[in-house]
Amino acid sequence: MDVSGGSGQPRSGNDESAGPQAHPTAPAPDPAQPDPADPTGSETPDPTTPDPTTPDPKTPHPESSGSPTPGPEAPDPRPNTPGDATAKPDPDSNPDANPDPGAAPSTGAPRHRTEAHTDGAGGPGRPPQRRPEPGGGLLMGRPFGVPVYVAPSWFLVAALITWVFGGQLDRVLPELGAARYLVSLFFAVAFYASVLVHELAHTVAALRFKLPVRRIQLQFFGGVSEIEKEAETPGREFVLAFVGPLLSLVLSGVFYLALLPVEPGTVPGVLLAGLMISNLIVAAFNLLPGLPLDGGRMLRAVVWKITGKPMHGTIAAAWVGRALALSVLIGLPLLTQSGVLGSDSVDDVGMDTVMDALLAAILAAIIWTGAGNSLRMARLREHLPELRARALTRRAVPVPADTPLSEALRRANASGARALVVVDADGRPASLVREAAIVGVPEHRRPWVPVSTLAQDLTDGMRVSAELSGEELLDALRANPATEYLVVEDTGEIYGVLSAADVERAFVKAMARPS
Repeated sequence: MDVSGGSGQPRSGNDESAGPQAHPTAPAPDPAQPDPADPTGSETPDPTTPDPTTPDPKTPHPESSGSPTPGPEAPDPRPNTPGDATAKPDPDSNPDANPDPGAAPSTGAPRHRTEAHTDGAGGPGRPPQRRPEPGGGLLMGRPFGVPVYVAPSWFLVAALITWVFGGQLDRVLPELGAARYLVSLFFAVAFYASVLVHELAHTVAALRFKLPVRRIQLQFFGGVSEIEKEAETPGREFVLAFVGPLLSLVLSGVFYLALLPVEPGTVPGVLLAGLMISNLIVAAFNLLPGLPLDGGRMLRAVVWKITGKPMHGTIAAAWVGRALALSVLIGLPLLTQSGVLGSDSVDDVGMDTVMDALLAAILAAIIWTGAGNSLRMARLREHLPELRARALTRRAVPVPADTPLSEALRRANASGARALVVVDADGRPASLVREAAIVGVPEHRRPWVPVSTLAQDLTDGMRVSAELSGEELLDALRANPATEYLVVEDTGEIYGVLSAADVERAFVKAMARPS
């Protein structure tokens, strides 16, 4: 890296991430040919077109909470294809390099001093603090400032609980008639209110440890608390995981105490008994020691404490989770068939076996997938610090708006720069010359094309700090999708231009390395 500071010159970026470069006057590369610098061997896309493809190093790893359900979840720190033209919102919850027409190998820094204009921003390189709403269903409220959503799948499970519990009530309280379904619906709502309390326990613990929580979502198999960062210590990780099942146990005890003075065989008695048992099941299930359940996070914390390495804890808990998934898949139907679970009636046993086999398959799939996602998430977090804006930034040369493209590229070659920043009369950056636009200008027309016609106006979100790295860098790019970003020092001095394609390529390269 060629760094020149304190002499009135802009600091230069690092070209190491970009690979072999073409001469500025060379013909535009054929987009159908793979970029030799791209370690993925992918085709070179048009940087102006969103790339729907994405490497899948992880799906947000759900960790236990709620009913038979995943729980506290870390959001995806991956770029939504940083070079993508659209930011993809998290669902009812990207590695090609652009051809560089820019320059020859680095030989030095341009002899100009230029400062970034940051009016209206929270400081040089600071992306806007306001994030879009995460979404994910019907917004129910914001306890502790965290949005709570009910996913569309919840209405399906609410109808299923109403139907199943209504059938049970018909045998216990036949005098209710059709009103039993109204009582069953009340039970479904009360049960998921208990799940919400479970999730709020995770949320309050996370906020206590200063870990931001993106949202809580109630869905088909319970609830998910999306915690944006990992706990810093194994002790906090253990507490964060344990508070959910603990609250479910407390709720079970509360319903038991409320049941004592109630006459058996009444609607309140049946409802309280059902809520007591369901919360007890939720607590017991979530305490099973395998990811993505709360018990798996607790096991991860214990192994992390013993070994001193969080990755070892994740590996151990994830493999236990996979073993647990197989046990659920095989064991639950066997228990039903043996008569340990289910009815004594032969017909009922046959029906129960089919239903339990289906339930076992769904639960096993959730646990197995969650365990695998947890491994990918840990691997991703292990490599994220390798993504540093300072290391990935291309050296840039400032040019006035009326500078012909050919002259701008000549200056870039002479100074070893690989990007162009259009500056105003006061030397403040106004726009970035788009790489894709340069490629589209034939060589014989470049002396008559001013760089301003190929530039994209700078917005506050397109200015990023040279100090950003890892998740902070990816968050800044996801919040403001673009193909190029102006990288500035904290002093406002231009450091260079960051290509989203370079970030994506470095991301894929880091993920391809073994842990």
